[in-house]
Amino acid sequence: MEYTKIPGIEEKVSRVALGTWAIGGWMWGGTDEDESIRTIHAALDQGVNIVDTAPVYGFGRSEEIVGKALAEDNKRKDVILATKVALEWDSQAGKVWRNASESRIREEVEDSLRRLQTDVIDIYQVHWPDSRVPFAETARVLDQLRSEGKIRAVGVSNFSVDQMEAFRQGAALSVCQPPYNIFERKIEGDILPYCQQEDIATLTYGALCRGLLSGKMRPDTEFTGDDLRKVDPKFKSPRYEQYLRAVDALQELAQKRHGKDIIHLAVRFILDKGVRVALWGGRRPDQMTPLGQVFGWTLSDDDMQAIDRIIKQYVTDPVGPEFMAPPER
Repeated sequence: MEYTKIPGIEEKVSRVALGTWAIGGWMWGGTDEDESIRTIHAALDQGVNIVDTAPVYGFGRSEEIVGKALAEDNKRKDVILATKVALEWDSQAGKVWRNASESRIREEVEDSLRRLQTDVIDIYQVHWPDSRVPFAETARVLDQLRSEGKIRAVGVSNFSVDQMEAFRQGAALSVCQPPYNIFERKIEGDILPYCQQEDIATLTYGALCRGLLSGKMRPDTEFTGDDLRKVDPKFKSPRYEQYLRAVDALQELAQKRHGKDIIHLAVRFILDKGVRVALWGGRRPDQMTPLGQVFGWTLSDDDMQAIDRIIKQYVTDPVGPEFMAPPER
């Protein structure tokens, strides 16, 4: 495992964090609590010491499971715990919308502390920007929570550079969490260099592009129930076939040049692009096993150029993760 620093956090943090969206079950076809807890423990055994969750992941379910997992054997003391705020929902209708009002934030922080079974949240991130509330005003509320000892560091997720600039008028910003992977690379043009320049730690999500970069997807793979891949344009023909051909070529590159699989290449790519921490999602203990092969090697400039050529050759109509954005109320 490699380690790095996040502003506002004294402890060294692992460069891979466990993402627990799938553990919440919603939009992932359900969840198994016991297996999810074993998954969290398996990640910690691999040297991961950041666990990232959010209230909306399963409408509180992910936070509850994370809280139970970290309560065992006092594991909480060794973990940097990150969660999010400023989404509201109707769980019966499966509806989610943005709400960064002070009343919503103060309600959510207490709910999250209770579900996570903790006295303090290490990294507290605004999940999506809410344009109805001035960003600096939202930031000041989070800064107050930090002064009150309820949180340690402030972050944002899915914010643009301009939105971060406005947010920073109200609070110091430690973390930015945007989507980023070999196929979804919009942040390379603005957000990533901005965060590097301003010493804002990037904690990116979507490393495996909803499983595309796991190497396990097949042309006949089916997605059922509330699985969000049913509405992701990447998983619809003809794009899906394009992405799978690119995955095959990337797998061949990883094997020939480094003796690795595409799943290792996908995370190494993110880290070597300068991201401080990459989220690695999972809900089964065996999904943590590949982590050991992510470290101890790097991608050269020639490797990066070869990756770019593969994507340009096979993916003629790329799309981003914009379909996941919840509406403003």
